[in-house]
Amino acid sequence: MEVIRVKVNDVELHVEKGTTLGEVFRSIKIDKAVGAKAGSRIIDLLTPIREDLEVTPIFKEDPESLDIMRHTLSHIMAQALKELYGYKKVHLGVGPTTEEGFYYDVEVEGHTISSEDLPAIERKMREIVERNYPLFRKELEREEAIGYFTELGEKYKVEIINRIEEGEVISLYGQNGFTDLCRGPHVPSTGMVGEFRLTHVAGAYWLGDSKRPMLQRIYGVAFWDKEELEERLRFYEEAKKRDHRRLGRELELFLIEEEVGAGLVLWLPKGAMLRKTLEDYWKEEHIKRGYQLVYTPHVGNARLWQTSGHLDYYRPNMFSPMEVEQEEYFVKPMNCPFHIAVYKSKLRSYKDLPLKLAELGTVYRYEMSGVLHGLMRVRGFTQDDAHIICTPEQVEGVIHETLEFAVSMLKDFGFEDFRVYISTRPADAIGSQEQWELAEGSLKKAVEKIGIDYEIDQGGGAFYGPKIDVKIRDAIGRLWQCSTIQFDFNLPERFDMEYVGQDNKRHRPYMIHRAIFGSLERFVGILLEHYAGLLPLWLSPVQVRLIPISPEKHGGYALEVENHLKNRNIRVERDMREERLNARIRDAELQKVPYILVFGDKELESKTLSVRSKKEGNLGSMTLEAFTSLLLERISRRE
Repeated sequence: MEVIRVKVNDVELHVEKGTTLGEVFRSIKIDKAVGAKAGSRIIDLLTPIREDLEVTPIFKEDPESLDIMRHTLSHIMAQALKELYGYKKVHLGVGPTTEEGFYYDVEVEGHTISSEDLPAIERKMREIVERNYPLFRKELEREEAIGYFTELGEKYKVEIINRIEEGEVISLYGQNGFTDLCRGPHVPSTGMVGEFRLTHVAGAYWLGDSKRPMLQRIYGVAFWDKEELEERLRFYEEAKKRDHRRLGRELELFLIEEEVGAGLVLWLPKGAMLRKTLEDYWKEEHIKRGYQLVYTPHVGNARLWQTSGHLDYYRPNMFSPMEVEQEEYFVKPMNCPFHIAVYKSKLRSYKDLPLKLAELGTVYRYEMSGVLHGLMRVRGFTQDDAHIICTPEQVEGVIHETLEFAVSMLKDFGFEDFRVYISTRPADAIGSQEQWELAEGSLKKAVEKIGIDYEIDQGGGAFYGPKIDVKIRDAIGRLWQCSTIQFDFNLPERFDMEYVGQDNKRHRPYMIHRAIFGSLERFVGILLEHYAGLLPLWLSPVQVRLIPISPEKHGGYALEVENHLKNRNIRVERDMREERLNARIRDAELQKVPYILVFGDKELESKTLSVRSKKEGNLGSMTLEAFTSLLLERISRRE
């Protein structure tokens, strides 16, 4: 008998090799643990111990317990599907945990799982929980495991087994006749899970490959505490109401049509006006800050992308080349090489630096269809791109100014809560230690000077330079990645960028990539969800809607008001439909128009306006000049 040493907190035991962790805990009267930590590894009570080990028990109060419990729920859902649709007809893919719950990718022969099926699946899961089946764990040799799952008809599990490296343990978990390929960890029995709810179904390609079968991904959310679960479900309902895809359709802002192409955005007139407002603001603010605007082509010669390294490292994300006069051209996935060409159009002096080139540059990247998501993940998008080329002595000041600019712009859109992450040198970094130290130090000093808390992502930088990522918190508490400030030690070398220094010698400049919105598409999506579609007045595509009670009788006065407001650059539209007044007012409210002006006999005679605010309600009667002054003041303040 081989004996091994197990240390649990401060208690040291010597047990027979292969003893389970649960047996060890029971021997020292630890009876409420759901698992344990061994360093960074989480193991469950069913796991046999084969080597000396130091562990710390995990109880329900510990955050790690949620992952163990949620993993078991994914197995319970898999068993429920088997019982409902037939053991041989349900083929299981993978069923991991998520930040708030779990999912399972499945294929059901002869049936497409829909949201209507979720209550029945959930009821069957609760039956399995109520029965409180004990879980078991067993290990098989590779060929035995392949034979076992082949017999079950689990083709996806067989494929996973064939991907497992030689010598790695192949473990199975199960309960009451249901068995699944799994590493664990799990709680000891089905009755030990917490509160859960199935939320939705989505499509997911097997192994994320669009050439493979489309499986159905069934999502659930789970917490130990019912109140916490209910709070999370309320959050999901609120998030659903704010879904920018729904708002985009209802507010007539944008379309994404399969006939045009997946991930390609059609901006409708109102969306185009919103986009124009963003672009105008962006350009004005950049010009104020000393940026020089440039425009660059949508395609570039293959030689350009070879020099930049994109053909070697990024080609899977680039669209197929086109041939022009026996040369290959690629649609651009990034703007950087073009901005470098602008920089190199003439010899630069240290007196020209920092040089700040900015462009609203539309780029195209091949994204898998399974990850496309409204405006948030698309194949064609416009980056609010800038590249700052500077001397080493200018780096610190440039970074501080750039970060301050980003925060200032985001505040103009109503965001006040920021999270900043600094990603530092990875193992495969290029560039000198001196360059990295200067760059990382400048990033830290800039954040500290502005007074924002930050976290360090140790080793998380790109191989070509460290970066700052700025995340914003929206109205319902979600964090969104927006601004990025990224050093690049790679492209200046690849493109042999130079400037003439004070010593009259050639030097290599520093280059910084920078985006504030990230992309116009994604930022519009964030704004729509943050404001639930009711955009600030200065951004609203239609700021005022005019509703004459009788289009025939009061329409002339409405036209006078419209022309007056348009002449002052206020975005206005008239509703001249022969519909009931209440229906037209209701439509304006559903379209989230900030101000509604209603015209009747009284307004026509007194030359006044009856003003309704979407946010403030009925503002009463105003003169046209008073209303115009009110709007212009609020627009100028970007309320």
